[in-house]
Amino acid sequence: MHPITPSLLSLVIPLYNEADNVGLLTQKIHEALVGYKYQIVYIDDFSTDATRKVLTDMKDDRVHLVVLKKNYGQSLALAAGIDYAEGEYVITMDGDLQNDPNDIPQMLEYAVNQDFDLVTGIRQKRQDTLVKKIPSKIANFLVRRVTQLDIKDNGCALKIFKRDVAKDLNLYGEMHRFITLLAHLEGARIKQVPVKHHARHSGVSKYGLERVFKVVADMMLLLFIRKYFQRPIHLFGIFGFFLIIIGVFINIYLLIVKLGFGEDIGTRPLLIFGLMFILAGIQLFTIGIVMELLIRTYYESQQKRPYRIRKISVGGKVA
Repeated sequence: MHPITPSLLSLVIPLYNEADNVGLLTQKIHEALVGYKYQIVYIDDFSTDATRKVLTDMKDDRVHLVVLKKNYGQSLALAAGIDYAEGEYVITMDGDLQNDPNDIPQMLEYAVNQDFDLVTGIRQKRQDTLVKKIPSKIANFLVRRVTQLDIKDNGCALKIFKRDVAKDLNLYGEMHRFITLLAHLEGARIKQVPVKHHARHSGVSKYGLERVFKVVADMMLLLFIRKYFQRPIHLFGIFGFFLIIIGVFINIYLLIVKLGFGEDIGTRPLLIFGLMFILAGIQLFTIGIVMELLIRTYYESQQKRPYRIRKISVGGKVA
């Protein structure tokens, strides 16, 4: 089949203890992308098995291995791979053979010929246990309800980005779960495409039910980023001003009671509440101002990457 694009493709694949899978995965990628110009960027997230050795022994010039200094997690591993990627199109996928490289050409059609910034997969007939499916369903439900973004499968790792969209993603924490949402917040045009999903070929899953709590926490952070990241004073300042007004009205009422009716207000709990509201409001307003300064520093300071690379090799040779 004639390649859809002559541009370089960068396949970014995080790995953690996938020694039994990377050989077959590399073979399947080569078979699926015959005629294409591409590089396979494997990011070893401090594997404790023979993953690095298997990749080095391949002596494959299309295989680029980025070795991290410690285990940073999937989000930062993806960030490291995307930063390294040289291709016009950046393709992300898992290293456990559950994604099918044969789906890549049909997804490229939408990115290249229909000008979508991000093409993301919808896993058909998911070959996962309930331990993985339940957190995924919760995450998808939360994203749809909270953001009104109708993404059916946020957890599918198989995605194709245009280079500029991928490079602008700021991945950290567990944000790889919401990578489609992050792209949407940056104005990306998104297309969802059904893709195949296979059972894990070898090894064990690294995910469990504890993901539910991480999903909720990250969703709260995303909500803040979506609405108030550039102007946090709009959130903290409004709440702070509201609390100050309540406190002032309470104290005005107590002042009237004291001066107008001669009643004792020193033992009234309402006096404490009035003072607390004013103090809390001042604190929130102050936090808003401090965060405004931090945001300005964030945008104006020199960017520093949150990961450290031990070495990079291409075709088994240190680059």
